Amino acid sequence: MVMWREMLLLVIFLVFVVQQICATHEQEHSMDCPTSSCGKITNISRPFRLKRDPIHCGDSKYELDCENNVTVLYLFSGKYHVQAINYNNFTIRVVDPGVEEPSCSSLPRYFLSESNFSDGYFIDVVAPYLSYQYQSHQSGPEWNSLWKHIIYLNCSHPVSEKNKYVNTAPCVKWQSKGYMYATAADYLTAAELKVGCGVKLVSLTSWWGLDANESSYTDMNRALLYGFEMSWLHFACDHQCRKSSDDECSFNTSTLKLQCAPLCQDKFGILLVRCGTGIWSQLLAYPQCKDCVS
Repeated sequence: MVMWREMLLLVIFLVFVVQQICATHEQEHSMDCPTSSCGKITNISRPFRLKRDPIHCGDSKYELDCENNVTVLYLFSGKYHVQAINYNNFTIRVVDPGVEEPSCSSLPRYFLSESNFSDGYFIDVVAPYLSYQYQSHQSGPEWNSLWKHIIYLNCSHPVSEKNKYVNTAPCVKWQSKGYMYATAADYLTAAELKVGCGVKLVSLTSWWGLDANESSYTDMNRALLYGFEMSWLHFACDHQCRKSSDDECSFNTSTLKLQCAPLCQDKFGILLVRCGTGIWSQLLAYPQCKDCVS
């Protein structure tokens, strides 16, 4: 009995030593990783890395490239130009390289919508970038979308609803027949899609100066040039906040810091919810959309 107790203590001691060695090793490596830069992006640091950086620097899931002095992110078989990395709110902003200044005739090169991102279906994901960010407000935590869609439509006949369906001419000259329109919206529901119109192209923007009923195509082009943001908050949570799988992590928009809260089993034993709240408050935190087209 005494021997087993001594062996158990030895195992615990060895595990502790190994953890300390690993932590020290990681800390030493992080000190060997100075901030990288490429073009106008001068603050590339953990979790991000450039391809040329030492192998132990940053996380391979957040690897960027430097091409012709432009910071590039490869995403869903597309190549996007990085506009900014924000380490305060845990977002990265990129722009489709097909959209160019100063002409409004340029178009996004890639068809991209929320449906490309697995967190749009609210399942446990390990993807490096998310389309939603879990944020804490004075009213409580909720999932917030980081962008709007700009949707290009090809219609067989003119559309009278000009406030929402904005004619892209004379900026954009399409090769296809019909009438080309663009609309800015969180979603385009099946009911809002006019008869004889089909979706030709979808792109994203995080420029919040758009109004679905008042924006001109010049506004939409400006929004595309701004680009769209993606969240890497879950990486920060895993490394700075979450101590167990039963901890909830969110970004506090007032303090601009990570906020941790323990999770408890709801009284029905169905879900893990923030302690002191019920199942309905947890479900209502998720955005709702019916018959969405994206």
